[in-house]
Amino acid sequence: MSIYDFKATTIDGEEISLNQYKGKVLVIVNTASKCGFTPQYEGLEKLYERYKDKDFEILGFPSNQFAGQEPGESTEIQNFCTINYGVSFQLFEKGDVRGETAQPIFKYLTKETTFDGFDLNHPNGKKLNDMLKEKFPQFLEGNSVKWNFTKFIIGREGNIAYRYEPTTEPVDMSADIEKLLVESKGKNIPTVDQIKDSVSTKKIYTGENDEEVLNCEGSPCNFVYKDK
Repeated sequence: MSIYDFKATTIDGEEISLNQYKGKVLVIVNTASKCGFTPQYEGLEKLYERYKDKDFEILGFPSNQFAGQEPGESTEIQNFCTINYGVSFQLFEKGDVRGETAQPIFKYLTKETTFDGFDLNHPNGKKLNDMLKEKFPQFLEGNSVKWNFTKFIIGREGNIAYRYEPTTEPVDMSADIEKLLVESKGKNIPTVDQIKDSVSTKKIYTGENDEEVLNCEGSPCNFVYKDK
């Protein structure tokens, strides 16, 4: 079995077979509009812009399973992503990504990968880990999706090559994406440094309270960003 055996419904309501992405390198990611990790949309879009002509696609699956951080309907989600982050990669219909009600593609992805913990060097890594232990300890069990912006990279044969937790920034996946893209017809692949230069450089200033940082109650993000 591979991801090509699954179907999914786009945010516009069209059911498609993932077989149409056969031969491409994919990033499959669960997303949310009101999460402390929501700014990763920017990095994902930058990756897409760089690699989309090199047999690369990003598939975004909004989910409201994590503290109600994706409450909107399809039109609201799409407008938010387009207006705030210029998202042009494919988004899908909102749905569950963990548990018995999870979409089949996510049941498959988490069955075939392991959860190896969060990057505790990330500004939100320890806070996310501590918050889950306190409020959602069941989320830390097994290999399920733990939070918004868990990312899976799929190789050209439809098999899962890498899994990244929310604490991995999109730009930090570049090297592994490039390894998989190198197999494509000798096309010129941008370097990791080129990707990093293209992504807006912002420092994240977070508060002391984990709810402030991770937006556990589903209210709008209250990060303060300052340019370097």
